[in-house]
Amino acid sequence: MSNLYQRKMSLSGIDISGLSIEDLRTLVRKILEAKIHGLSFSPYVEGQGPGTQITEAQIRQRLGIIQPYVRWVRSFSCKEGNEQIPGIAAENGLKNMVGVWLDNDREQNEVEIANAIEIAKAGHADILAVGNEVLLRGDISEDELLEYIRRVKAAVPDAVVGYVDAYFEFVDHPRVTAACDVLLANCYPFWEGCPAEHALLYMKDMYRRVVNVANGKKVIISETGWPNIGTATKGAVPSFENAIKYFIDTYRWAEQDGIEIFYFSSFDETWKVDAEGDVGAYWGLWDKDGNPKYV
Repeated sequence: MSNLYQRKMSLSGIDISGLSIEDLRTLVRKILEAKIHGLSFSPYVEGQGPGTQITEAQIRQRLGIIQPYVRWVRSFSCKEGNEQIPGIAAENGLKNMVGVWLDNDREQNEVEIANAIEIAKAGHADILAVGNEVLLRGDISEDELLEYIRRVKAAVPDAVVGYVDAYFEFVDHPRVTAACDVLLANCYPFWEGCPAEHALLYMKDMYRRVVNVANGKKVIISETGWPNIGTATKGAVPSFENAIKYFIDTYRWAEQDGIEIFYFSSFDETWKVDAEGDVGAYWGLWDKDGNPKYV
């Protein structure tokens, strides 16, 4: 390891601007070997996406790649095989934030809710995340979301229940904030066009805005990340260097301030380009084939 790396570590907890790529890779390795709090986990491989029926064997294979480096996994759905993720993760010593996917398909919402309740009753849901960005997308109303949250809480009263959305939605929807046991905030400086050199400070501000309305409840960053390839969003530029530095900055802050963060994402996922453009395929810490990108 270079003398520059050692000097930077001793002088500052977050300044990595002068480190070589080799030293940055070394830092990523050390962070992962110490285990990060959590990762967003979808088991899809190339050619798959929502709507694909996922097998137990595929979940085990994909989960096995990340399992040595995390304490928690966050899933996104409780159907199409994804309902198997929490049990398999728990079997491998991982905790679960179980995602309950809600949108404007009320019939499928009922499948999600029913399966999520069964997962919680089986003891595999350390946190139930009822809905993901439904207010941001405008898929259902605030009243509908609150009713889903109420139903889940009534069915599994001992469960820790939250809702995932962009950080500002918790400021704008105080009834939802009040209904949650824990606030699950997505914080993406990239999507708001923040240049990489200011991204950590911006994410801290996003987080603190949620803390300010949380009334003492725990706030978890349920998603954050930076892509390494794709089209820029205003001043936010995808690149290998920006992505690796954002990851390091994120987890050195998390360790310093005791912030619980689920990084987005485990793997590159090509299907996401339909909604997010070319940049959508390159958010993983591992590529689509399961190879580490930054170590």
